[in-house]
Amino acid sequence: MLSAAAGSVQERDEEQEDEGEEELRDGGVPFYVNRGGFPVDEETWERMWRHVARIHSDGEALGRAIRRATDLPKIPVPSVPTYQPTTPIPQRLEAIQKYIRELQYPLPDHYFKTLTTTCRYNHTGTQFFEIKKSRPLTALMDIAKEMTREALPIKCLEAVILGIYLTNSMPGVERFPISFQSQFSGNHFHHIVLGVHSGGRFGALGISRREDLMFKPLELRTLTDLVQDFEGAYRGYWHTLRKVRIGQYVSHDPHSVEQIEWKHSILDLEKLTKEELRKELERHTRDMRLKIGKPAPPSPTKDRRNSIGSPLRGPGSPVRRISRTERRSSGEKKSLERKSSADMNGYQIRV
Repeated sequence: MLSAAAGSVQERDEEQEDEGEEELRDGGVPFYVNRGGFPVDEETWERMWRHVARIHSDGEALGRAIRRATDLPKIPVPSVPTYQPTTPIPQRLEAIQKYIRELQYPLPDHYFKTLTTTCRYNHTGTQFFEIKKSRPLTALMDIAKEMTREALPIKCLEAVILGIYLTNSMPGVERFPISFQSQFSGNHFHHIVLGVHSGGRFGALGISRREDLMFKPLELRTLTDLVQDFEGAYRGYWHTLRKVRIGQYVSHDPHSVEQIEWKHSILDLEKLTKEELRKELERHTRDMRLKIGKPAPPSPTKDRRNSIGSPLRGPGSPVRRISRTERRSSGEKKSLERKSSADMNGYQIRV
């Protein structure tokens, strides 16, 4: 029985890592996901208020005071950033990050002077937008549009999807997910940001409780510099960075049915020397460049099918699909077993 229990805990940890969420079980603290869409249904609202009552010292009194208040401050709705054609890429990325922050922190700064800085993060215990990482890109972009309409606080994975949506119109900017697993006081924490590359420089977009664990200006020369910048930030909060997972470049086509490749390289920092880590990141950078040079396969037209044949395959034979590039795992051996159906159905929220 103990062995089975230990195995189930490990499976849950692996599911959490696969989803890349910052707070699916952030240090052992669970949270909910709004699966009912918008407008938010009554059951989701009541569940959120029960969670707020549990985590605050004043309990239910705090919830009642807020829900009965008639003089709450009016929350401004942030505007999606727009640019002139001549606006430089770094300024556009800064405007996008500012918009993401305004979604997260919609109130003026002076409102928070008497509050702790942690009040400026989504502590409702509910993620408002359901993100299933196995969905095609076009479906995730529809969710990003909904984020701009609803203007609700978001978490780190939602910020990555929104960042992709807002940079789709910038063909000179390549985007790729970077997820982190850190450890502090015996608990594991997960976080994800959107890496960006343009003009030979790297940076990042995202959201976090910590200023230096989200936005990185487009100033870092290599992917190694970017990862080391985040690693140094984690050390500043007494966290040990254990693993880094880096995906491939994301298509700029908002109607693409491709899935985002979230974990092309899996780097185990406990088993890699600094030199080995640098070589792995350089290899990943080359892999990303190769993807740019590979155009999407054209749809076979009738004329093309009639004019091109194969001596090994008859006209009625099925076309063999090209297998997806295998993920690269450094410092550990990954099994090639298929994910279970539970893994492919989205988050498994446990409370």
